[in-house]
Amino acid sequence: MSDLHVEGMDVASNVVETIVSIAATGVEGVASVGTATTSGIRSLFGAKPSTQGIAVDVEDDAKLRVSVRIVARYGYALPDVAAEVRSAIVDAVSTQVGASVGSVDVFVDGIQFDK
Repeated sequence: MSDLHVEGMDVASNVVETIVSIAATGVEGVASVGTATTSGIRSLFGAKPSTQGIAVDVEDDAKLRVSVRIVARYGYALPDVAAEVRSAIVDAVSTQVGASVGSVDVFVDGIQFDK
């Protein structure tokens, strides 16, 4: 995605991806954003939210199409986690960016077991 134009303001794609990442990781039952491999390695090196596994595109009707890959925590119902992730992303993007979200696709790439 190139820069997003919303009401006379340009927003860089990495800003939207960061908002999506923070919204998704704030959902109970989400261990991390990105594939299990990249999430584990990334957590060792920094505190910056991962934007790996996030894609944001602008649809023809100017709404955003978001896809996000997550690692879920064991013991949570995956359909419920996915629904909460969708809701959190739509809420965060519309509130913080002012853009409409047309769709959010959630891909569960792994399960994390608590130790």
